[in-house]
Amino acid sequence: MEANYDTIIAETVEKVFRSMEPRVSPRQLKQLHDAYEFAYEAHKEQRRKSGEPYIIHPISVALIAAKELMLDTNSVTASFLHDIVEDTPYTIEDIRERFGSDVAFLVDAVTKRKKSTYRFSKQVDNYQQLLSSMQFDIRALMVKIADRLHNMRTLSSMRPDKQMKIAGETDYFYAPLANRLGLFDVKTDLENLSFKYRCGMEYTDIALRLDKDKKDNRERLQVFTDNVEAIMHKAGIMGKATVYWRAPYSIWRRMKAAKKDFIHLDNRYYVRVTFSGCKDKDLSEKDICLYIYSLLTNNYNEKPGSFQNLIDQGKENSYKSINVMLLSQEGIWEDVQICSDKMVEASRFGCMAEVAERAETRNCGNNVSLQNVRKWIEKFRKILKEIAAESQTQGFIENIKSSLYYDDVLAFTPKGEPIILPKGSTALDFAFELHTDIGLHAKYARINGKLAAVRTVLNRGDVVEIGTDPDFLPKAEWMQCVQSYKARRNLRSYFSEELAKQQYQRCPCCLPLPGGETIGFRETDDSITLHRRNCPEAIRLASKFGDNIVYMEFNEDPDKQYPVTIYIKAIDRYHLLIDIVSKITNDLHLFIDSLKTETHDEITDLTVTFYVHSIRELNSAMQSLYTVPGIDEVRRVQDM
Repeated sequence: MEANYDTIIAETVEKVFRSMEPRVSPRQLKQLHDAYEFAYEAHKEQRRKSGEPYIIHPISVALIAAKELMLDTNSVTASFLHDIVEDTPYTIEDIRERFGSDVAFLVDAVTKRKKSTYRFSKQVDNYQQLLSSMQFDIRALMVKIADRLHNMRTLSSMRPDKQMKIAGETDYFYAPLANRLGLFDVKTDLENLSFKYRCGMEYTDIALRLDKDKKDNRERLQVFTDNVEAIMHKAGIMGKATVYWRAPYSIWRRMKAAKKDFIHLDNRYYVRVTFSGCKDKDLSEKDICLYIYSLLTNNYNEKPGSFQNLIDQGKENSYKSINVMLLSQEGIWEDVQICSDKMVEASRFGCMAEVAERAETRNCGNNVSLQNVRKWIEKFRKILKEIAAESQTQGFIENIKSSLYYDDVLAFTPKGEPIILPKGSTALDFAFELHTDIGLHAKYARINGKLAAVRTVLNRGDVVEIGTDPDFLPKAEWMQCVQSYKARRNLRSYFSEELAKQQYQRCPCCLPLPGGETIGFRETDDSITLHRRNCPEAIRLASKFGDNIVYMEFNEDPDKQYPVTIYIKAIDRYHLLIDIVSKITNDLHLFIDSLKTETHDEITDLTVTFYVHSIRELNSAMQSLYTVPGIDEVRRVQDM
């Protein structure tokens, strides 16, 4: 077995060197060899939880940094050394003496500080330390992201409570951070692995459904992509059409947002149409994208209102494309994204535009303008300084989280000034982004010329005008509707108090049931609150107070029942309601607490509240209801 480990170590480190060799000097390559040898010696007696030699971890982190993140020599050197100060007798001064101040800075930034007391919590203080390095150099964050990615890929050897702690941190902090930095592939990997270890049953269910979906649609989609490629090639465009299936976590998040189950969810995949060149050399990338759009809409019907120009109005994480929905020959709307090969590369290496400025030698071909990512990085740096300057000791991670939003919305002032905000932002967020005083005295809004409340959620492309009144002051409920850090910070400062937090034995938001995937958190009074593992509050707590996680079984009690509410959609018919009630009460022997039904155009919508002993009994009841003729959809309201 040891010989096998030796082979793994040798092969993995050789991949690091091969990846770096084309873009570094002989002197830099020697530095990487020296770093590996130093790390090997420092960690040679250590083992991971899986039993493998510890050195495999820093080598793997270096490989991610070199190959997947395209980091520079000093960053990959720091990746080899990132755990030395924390886990061995060597110090930062030892690293500075051997590898210089730049490498020492990077290693120091990712080394967890051991303290007798923590300002927030051990986890949050570590976040703060790591993020503070971003004010000087973004590469330390990149090394930490590489470290977290390898930890997530090898999480199976950990106990369930440790898996929840690490996965919770990843979902709440690291995956959104990777997204904001423009690292699309890394973000997808992190959030999908987090979902897998937090909610294994849901992950497996969606993964199996996706596999079946791929098999069922392979031939149909192949015909569509072949036709798209033929259209481009005929026009002299060197391009390709590829189907990308969304990851289980992305599917799950879309199911929640759309309030649909897997079967009824649209766009479980998308077709990316890419190009590397065109016979007309004078066309810009945008011109070629629009040319392809024109060619495709000449051959396929376009869904009205589906066109999106994400080139001129690109996202902050550097994603750019022309998006449109096209009707295939089979009568299915296909989600098509048109972009250049360089735009795709930019979505993988968004923040690397900044890293490239510090790299001594780099040649990854990424010459795409990444102004949006750069602007976000500078804006985030400013936010970090503002947070650090605040005297309060609470809400640090919430302030950070509000800046690590997954998606954004682009709105405009009446003069055409673009304002980028987190998706779900309201006119209030827009007002605070313009100026603090405008936000504090915002009384109404005009959105696209129409009068609207300041709490109205904005859509991409809205033109917003804010009406103010010097005598009008903020309302307490505003804190519940704003999304941006700036709005939250200014409102919190105005009210000068934190929102009250309630304590419960069973989380009132996610309402876990016995037998489901649950996790416990020990509260300050030593009571334990149970959460479903998908509960946003549980993920937030796991990212801040991971040491308070309690792994415990929530077992079924035959003498205790819990109310649950389900939604049913069915084709209306005579006796439908009686059959549903009979199925629940007579066949399943469950007690109905309430029932509401509405029928429009022969389609019936019902919500039923009844009592169950466990998640197993609920799932069984929902599955059994599908046997009632006419029922098309059954889902728990909690999951909608």
